Amino acid sequence: MTFALHGIPVSKGIAIGKAVLISRAALEVSHYLVEPGKEEAEAQKLLDAFEQVRLELDQLRHGLPKDAPQEMAAFLDVHGMILADPALAEKPIKLIRTQRMNAAWALTTELNDLLEQFAEIEDAYLKERANDIRQVAERVIKALNAQKKDSSLTNADLLSPSELGVESIIVAHDIAPHDMLRFKESAFTGFVTDLGGKTSHTAIVARSMEIPAVVGVRHASEMIRHGDWLVLDGERGVVVVAPDEELLAEYRKLQGQGLKEVRKLQQLKHAKTETLDRVDIDLFANIELPEDAIQAVKLGAVGVGLFRSEFLFMDRNQALPDEEQQFQEYRRVVDLMHGLPVNIRTIDVGADKALGSSGLDVSKTGTSPLGLRAIRWSLTEPEIFLTQLRAILRASAFGQARIMIPMLAHAKEIDETFRLIEKAKQQLHQRGQPFNPNIQVGAMIEIPAAALVLPLFINRFDFLSIGTNDLIQYTLAIDRADHAVAHLYDPLHPAILHLLASIIEQAKRANVPIAVCGEMAGDPALTKLLLAMGLTDFSMHFSQLLLVKREILKANVGMLKARFPRVLKAYEPEAQAKALERLLA
Repeated sequence: MTFALHGIPVSKGIAIGKAVLISRAALEVSHYLVEPGKEEAEAQKLLDAFEQVRLELDQLRHGLPKDAPQEMAAFLDVHGMILADPALAEKPIKLIRTQRMNAAWALTTELNDLLEQFAEIEDAYLKERANDIRQVAERVIKALNAQKKDSSLTNADLLSPSELGVESIIVAHDIAPHDMLRFKESAFTGFVTDLGGKTSHTAIVARSMEIPAVVGVRHASEMIRHGDWLVLDGERGVVVVAPDEELLAEYRKLQGQGLKEVRKLQQLKHAKTETLDRVDIDLFANIELPEDAIQAVKLGAVGVGLFRSEFLFMDRNQALPDEEQQFQEYRRVVDLMHGLPVNIRTIDVGADKALGSSGLDVSKTGTSPLGLRAIRWSLTEPEIFLTQLRAILRASAFGQARIMIPMLAHAKEIDETFRLIEKAKQQLHQRGQPFNPNIQVGAMIEIPAAALVLPLFINRFDFLSIGTNDLIQYTLAIDRADHAVAHLYDPLHPAILHLLASIIEQAKRANVPIAVCGEMAGDPALTKLLLAMGLTDFSMHFSQLLLVKREILKANVGMLKARFPRVLKAYEPEAQAKALERLLA
């Protein structure tokens, strides 16, 4: 039966393909198809893991002290019986043999099905047995991981359309940013998640992959089955499940029109970026990984406005990257940009960006957007921070590498940051390693407190960049990763417009370069609004560059500025809507 689900569009385009369902439990394991002919070897891996866990339980059972509580022995006996039930391994092995799923993926698929069955049982005692099954399965997964097979997978091991025979769309409860990076080079053509908002970091990475994505589709992972045909409309935020032939034909036509539009946009690559009244605008690129710089240059970016360095630290199974590793990555970006500026944002961990299994205890960062994250975290880990600063400084000897500091609010944070930058310079000087002693240092304005004391930043930094994603969530008291309140995230809230206009006006008056590097900069629907505020430096993901450029070429800044005061005076929604309509006409 055909039905439609609605969510938040975060990456435009239309994807058509079969659903690859990743359950909540399965998110913590790798997902890939085993090579043809190796199904039995993969099945044996699962059986070996079961046997290993059985031996572990036996050892625990026989090693219990005489005074151990009877419940402990009973607990181990129950787990032993669950493990001994051939039904637990039967379906995963069938999935391995028939669908070529890897062992961990097959087991977690079966686990998810079993947990759903137990959730429907009314008897409280039997319902509780679901936890025992989960714990046994987790032991088996741990045993599989200990075989050091899954942990060494590369993106090449992921499911590809050629293996499935059709294009594939990932459906999940949620996908962490580091999981998204694992899919970056794979052949999946779309994403659907139960949770998420327009500016969550997962959404940002989805846009960086330039494929359609819809997030915040409640219960999608429960209502969509593995292998269902899907149409994902990233423009409207709609997911059509089991579309009929007529609907498929209609969407394929729209897909073709979208490709024609992309080809037309390519013609703008070499056009000068200026408005109708000859105001020059600079378009910079936001990147997550060094190779993104290649595409940024091809599309005409005049520099990297934001290099999210934390993505070099995520999804790692070994230690954090050392100074040499970081230096090589930063230098690579600098080299690829051919002398254009590269703003390297120092590591921004915490909130929805964790460091993964690096061996470093980062649990203290928590998950709160108001917690220990960004520069706050870096200042509590000075050696890690100094390592990164030295690597950026060394890269500055080969081009325009610049340091950008996130989430500053206090003068004492600024003082300590500059003290550590000077210390990093001294350390390199003592080593005799070259760097640019006059490297530019910029600050991100993403906390309302920073916006309200902007002169403090104007007087101390070489350039500023507005991180609208965080500035909006902090101003409106919304955790943008919280699905329950993500719909309240509003870049057009009057308070946001007043803050942005004030920041841009003060920086321009002081002749300090100011850019917007948040998602607002890459939204073509908001381009004229930012131009009306006087913004001339936009930084966005490279996939948005030409869309924004098209809007700039059609804009008249003088006219926009003349109409903008009416927008700022409008506080009621109806009055604001009319003022914006007139501005953008």
